[in-house]
Amino acid sequence: MLPKPHRLLSEKDFQKIWKRGSSFYTKTLGFKVLKNNFSVSRFGIVVGTKISKLATVRNRAKRQIREIIQENLKKITPGYDFVITVLPAALGKNYSELKKDVILGLKHFNLIEK
Repeated sequence: MLPKPHRLLSEKDFQKIWKRGSSFYTKTLGFKVLKNNFSVSRFGIVVGTKISKLATVRNRAKRQIREIIQENLKKITPGYDFVITVLPAALGKNYSELKKDVILGLKHFNLIEK
């Protein structure tokens, strides 16, 4: 579980990022990033019912992405809001494949130390 300061919680924040954020897409994940005025980066993960009608499948994808973020939290540049959207191609992917895509998305925006 991500610490509370690192979570995007309000619908207003999500909408602001959707409207003004920069985008990047891999085959399995979509990223929207917007600079915030905080000393931490915040993350929101969206898994729609197009991925699966089963909540257990959607929640598993969210848990895996949260774990990847938590592992790399110290390497991620603070001061940004992220919305990560899981795309249908992610359904059959394992943890290591998802991890590569999350790192690729962060590197695209130059927001992770190597």
